[in-house]
Amino acid sequence: MGNIKNFAFWGVLFLLVFALFNLMNSGSPLGGNTTEITYSEFIRQAESGNVQYVTVDGEKLIVSGMDGKSYYTINPRDDQMTDRLLKSGVEVRAEPQESGGLSMFLMNILPFLLLIGVWIFFMNRMQGGGRGGAMGFGKSKAKLLTEASGRVTFDDVAGIDEAKEELEEIVEFLRNPQKFSKLGGKIPTGALLVGPPGTGKTLLAKAIAGEAGVPFFTISGSDFVEMFVGVGASRVRDMFEQAKKNSPCIVFIDEIDAVGRHRGAGYGGGNDEREQTLNQLLVEMDGFEENDGVIIVAATNRRDVLDPALLRPGRFDREVQVPVPDIKGREKILKVHGKKIKIGPNVDLRIIARGTPGMSGADLANLVNEAALMAARVGKRMVGMEDFEKAKDKVMMGAERRSMVMTPAQKEMTAYHEAGHALVGISLPECDPVYKATIIPRGGALGMVMSLPEMDQLNWHKNQCEQKLAMTMAGKAAEIIKYGEDRISNGPSGDIQMASQLARAMVMRWGMSDKIGNIDYAEAHEGYSGGTPGFSVSAKTKEIVETEVKKLIDNGYKVANKILLEKKDEFERLAQGLLEYETLTGDEIKRVMKGNPPHDDNESDGLSSSEESITSVPKSKKNTSSKGIMKPKTT
Repeated sequence: MGNIKNFAFWGVLFLLVFALFNLMNSGSPLGGNTTEITYSEFIRQAESGNVQYVTVDGEKLIVSGMDGKSYYTINPRDDQMTDRLLKSGVEVRAEPQESGGLSMFLMNILPFLLLIGVWIFFMNRMQGGGRGGAMGFGKSKAKLLTEASGRVTFDDVAGIDEAKEELEEIVEFLRNPQKFSKLGGKIPTGALLVGPPGTGKTLLAKAIAGEAGVPFFTISGSDFVEMFVGVGASRVRDMFEQAKKNSPCIVFIDEIDAVGRHRGAGYGGGNDEREQTLNQLLVEMDGFEENDGVIIVAATNRRDVLDPALLRPGRFDREVQVPVPDIKGREKILKVHGKKIKIGPNVDLRIIARGTPGMSGADLANLVNEAALMAARVGKRMVGMEDFEKAKDKVMMGAERRSMVMTPAQKEMTAYHEAGHALVGISLPECDPVYKATIIPRGGALGMVMSLPEMDQLNWHKNQCEQKLAMTMAGKAAEIIKYGEDRISNGPSGDIQMASQLARAMVMRWGMSDKIGNIDYAEAHEGYSGGTPGFSVSAKTKEIVETEVKKLIDNGYKVANKILLEKKDEFERLAQGLLEYETLTGDEIKRVMKGNPPHDDNESDGLSSSEESITSVPKSKKNTSSKGIMKPKTT
């Protein structure tokens, strides 16, 4: 329908321009071959007897020559011109000048009509071509999604079972409302989905509508607010009117924090238009009029900034947490996305789920897609475990930068640095198992050591944190042991930053320092937290905090240094192994430390134990890079 309107508009515009052009050129007796001459030339031709007659047409003199040709010149309004022409025997004619009539009226009014039409067209474009045409400022931009646009059910949502269970009651009400109304029960009028980005809040809302089989309106919080005051409130009213006509239905407001922020926050009382929109939303959700059959589902990852009136029972009765999935949830999500690609028989999705702690549903979907692209890039017919491992490394650590040129000295220092991390991580029992060590640059790092937890880490104990600090500071300890204090590089800068963050959390948040005690000093250190001003502390307290932080980091460094000195031979063998093979997995690291090759060629390629399966990546290839002069990395 919109294309037909656009075509009609441009057709009418073309006809108007064409008519205007014809009107401006109508009534002129000039032919296509008529040329212009100067007035002096015209007088000479007339006096020479070469002019048959002259027609006076307003500002022009139309001249007809003896040879049958016509030309014109400008009428200079000379009072003696007519006498001179008559004396020369030239016939003088005159054309009447129209002062009115339909053609003159159209010629005068047509430019205004054209400007009005263009103005209406562009105003309609500025408003997105919404309902109501150019004057549809206050109409809702909510889109009605039907099964034709793709039906989503709870089977397409994985990893958030508790959230699905909380929303199943809403689905049951939409299917069978009499079941609840018989006992006087009332379905929640709204559900707020809260969770980090990428956890599946929007997908979950679509699944509710898909399971219930009801109309599903979707709109973003930013679609309500415009530059014109009152437009947002008008759009809220219009949206609820549409929803009531299609009830029972679901209205999904994505990123509701764009319009539902706390009123009065900030300087100047906030934005008036946004607050008017929020006020209208509050009234529509729970005011004098009932909205039976209209369920509001909203999503946000900033619950802390929402207005309290929006969160109270009667508006958003339920707050559904949509967290980052655990290891079982990640496996289910991988299975859902794995159905869309051709997976090889050697792929174990549980191993991939274990190696992706902290990833959201969107991250896992991206990982599966990257694996499929890598397999297609080399012409495979199925996506294998090797492709998933490469995709996981790329997503978690960044793409390999094999084209990056490093000098042999830089490469050697990177190998000893990463060998220190790996050796200390393997030696300390509370550290997560070392999964892989590499000196191939990825992202902004020259090398990397990855550790994978046996299960998702929910709690941190003090001894775990202390050993984590030791593994983090092992890179700097390794460089000092190998090269001495004078040749320490800026390579450990990232390690120092991570160690400082962990140590400060232990001291200021988690109460793991005897001198500081069980007091949260994080707000005092950061100044503001969650919009609340931090409290003041004395200079002495700050000094104690920093002393305790430094003590934890120094103790971690001492532990790492002691382990590396005690196992200096294993440390040297591991560093040389990284230089030779560039990438080593968990089992390969342990073999190289014992002085054995990273893998046994006589051993079967099949992986029997779960521990071997965890490190099932392509066997390390010997470094065959040239030994030419390489460009150093700048930091």
